[in-house]
Amino acid sequence: MLSPAQVAENYFLESRHQLLEIAAYLDRYDAAVARSGAANGQAVTAERKLAVIRQALAIVADPHPARERTVALLELFATV
Repeated sequence: MLSPAQVAENYFLESRHQLLEIAAYLDRYDAAVARSGAANGQAVTAERKLAVIRQALAIVADPHPARERTVALLELFATV
């Protein structure tokens, strides 16, 4: 069983990488919207998926979640 300090140390780089990937995804989306906007039918789907990602980030960022973050994310992603 790892200590809190060991968990933070062992998983920091991987977590940083994953957060950078999410930031890049959001930046690519913003750039695509700025370039061309979205087609009508695709806009609703794209906006819904982006809203889910933002909700997921809020769940992950909650310092005192009511339940496990993983469970909350799985339930959220099941709605998409």
